Amino acid sequence: MIDAVKRVDALLQNWRRRVVKRELSHVAINDLGLQLDLAQLDVLAAIEAPVHEFGETGGEETMVSTVAARIGIDPSRASRLIAELVDDGYAERVASQADSRRTLIRLTEKGRAVTGAVRAYRFLLMGDFLAEWSAEDLARFLPLLERFSHWSEDVEARRGKMMPQIGELARHVAKAGAAEVVVETTAAV
Repeated sequence: MIDAVKRVDALLQNWRRRVVKRELSHVAINDLGLQLDLAQLDVLAAIEAPVHEFGETGGEETMVSTVAARIGIDPSRASRLIAELVDDGYAERVASQADSRRTLIRLTEKGRAVTGAVRAYRFLLMGDFLAEWSAEDLARFLPLLERFSHWSEDVEARRGKMMPQIGELARHVAKAGAAEVVVETTAAV
């Protein structure tokens, strides 16, 4: 088990570093000749909010605060980015049908063209990679990846269960002079 945990952790750390660099998004922006930066591209995706990406069931009105929450940025930053996208014709502000006091954000045809092209770009490259896999490999992989993608959702429960070991780790680090012991070693955290 420990070897599997080490291998998974190493793979995730390497994957995280590549994702943080946003290699594929940089290449997509370049190859598609887009006049956008990564933050603007993220906002366009958050406005569009494809179900598989954000996990919503649809029908939610998209406001500045919605975009900020979807991509985890400050609402003032989301507002500035949206203003840029509106000025450049990728998005537009419209009144809510449910409450005319609310201003909604939606993509223009230009914005939809960009999000569609970027998504198709990713699908082309990933599809080419996955085409090398057998149907059996895909049938095994997808449910396992879906299952694994939820591993960190119950971190608090796992953390509570592992508090004695976590406390020991904290004491070890503190003893080496690298930190103070601040972790309570009871499961009632």
